Amino acid sequence: MKAAASLARSAWLIALILAGWETLARLHVLDPLFFPPPSVLCVTLGSLILSGVAERQVMYTLQRTAIGFGIGAVCGFVASAILSLSTALRRASEPLISILYATPRLTLLPMVMLLFGVNDLARILLVALGTALLLLIQISDAIRAVNRDYVDMAVNYGAGRIMVIRKVYLPACLPQIFTALRISFSRALVLTISVELLNCDNGLGSMIWNAWQTFAIEKLYVSIALAGALGFLFQELFDGLEKRLVPWRERTS
Repeated sequence: MKAAASLARSAWLIALILAGWETLARLHVLDPLFFPPPSVLCVTLGSLILSGVAERQVMYTLQRTAIGFGIGAVCGFVASAILSLSTALRRASEPLISILYATPRLTLLPMVMLLFGVNDLARILLVALGTALLLLIQISDAIRAVNRDYVDMAVNYGAGRIMVIRKVYLPACLPQIFTALRISFSRALVLTISVELLNCDNGLGSMIWNAWQTFAIEKLYVSIALAGALGFLFQELFDGLEKRLVPWRERTS
């Protein structure tokens, strides 16, 4: 009930925009050809759901995002742990990491496809690269930001390395780690849809591009709305998981 009430309180602006859009489209203030009323879009969404098209395209996108995000998350965690143990290695790798992070991921798609072929592996690896870079930078910063006084105090009281990691580093880093996970998953989803938009036969990105090419305006809007709904859903899931696992994090209402 609390979650539903919170969602209702935060959705009033969207409801207001949709109501205004519906009214203006019905009065032909907005051209219905380019701005179909939300009621028409709901009918289109219903037909796509009933036909199974929406479910298939969403699943293609989610599968690529989940695999790419999973691979990237593991690589990002492992790399950040290794770099945090070696100052020399971290300093040597910083220029390369900065160059890769500043390079738009989509510009690397032709190179990745050249190495791995025009297939799902190349698309997933590109998503994994984007995820790993973001997590590597965020987690490395979180580890370096841990107060050394707490570490020294734990060591002075006899804590071993594992205990220091569990009782000092992990609680201190978890809030920033969850922030990094939330952001990196959103980036992974965006990157997946962008790759599908450019070079793919299925998924939400492909669905958006096909709708644009065939001037199926209602389908175009619905496809974009599905992509946005996925992003919102997973943001809420990560937020709920963070509230359970990081209850000590300070939050503003």
